[in-house]
Amino acid sequence: MRRVIFNQKGGVGKSSITVNLAAVSANQGLKTLVLDLDPQCNATQYLLGEVAEYAPNKPELQPNIGQFFAQTLSLKGREKPLLEYVHPTPFENLHVIPSNPELGEIEHLLQSKHKIYKLAAALKALGSQYDNIFIDTPPAFNFYTLSALIASERCLIPFDCDAFSRRALYTLMDNVAETKADHNADLEVEGVIVNQFQPRASLPMQLVAELKEEGLPIMDTHLASSVVMKESHQKSMPLVYLAPQHKLAEQYVALFGELRE
Repeated sequence: MRRVIFNQKGGVGKSSITVNLAAVSANQGLKTLVLDLDPQCNATQYLLGEVAEYAPNKPELQPNIGQFFAQTLSLKGREKPLLEYVHPTPFENLHVIPSNPELGEIEHLLQSKHKIYKLAAALKALGSQYDNIFIDTPPAFNFYTLSALIASERCLIPFDCDAFSRRALYTLMDNVAETKADHNADLEVEGVIVNQFQPRASLPMQLVAELKEEGLPIMDTHLASSVVMKESHQKSMPLVYLAPQHKLAEQYVALFGELRE
């Protein structure tokens, strides 16, 4: 199953959700791939640690997704399949295709050359290799996000409980619906993931209840806010490995259990 985690707003936990759901999948014995399309490379660094950190005087981690897209612009030589861009992680059954901070530099060329379906074709060719593929996207509705939506079967939308996020959510749903109508008839919004949830606060409870009444596909499992997530980032270790008995780790396991095949 190919899933994209999509939100145009930054700081809503896209990378954390992507990596931790993928880690639960891998931990349950499913061969799982994370594809990082965000130039910030957060998902890549979360899984690979220091080796994936980018610095001016440090060589970039290769091969990466930027090189995959760059090769599609060239008419010379054989295009390498996406499988050749996959890196192992320290965790069994879990692999990653790293991002690249320079993705933005070739975006306009990819758009002008109408390469919007390249990723979908490449991921479909990978289908037999992986049980689950999770795609992290940049905080914008751009070429890479649209490519991911076209390449996916399911869409998960992280949501913070505030009025600004609520207004943005309707736009997100419209973007997915438009992509489904124009490019990918198989695409479905699998669910809206409530993140940084405070169950004792009245406003988040009221907001979630109203969204459910409107018929939005709110996932039953809500993700709490916890400092253990920062520790997880620092140690480059998803929660199911770092602290499997922690409440937030258990919430990710429950959330993964809600996902449909």
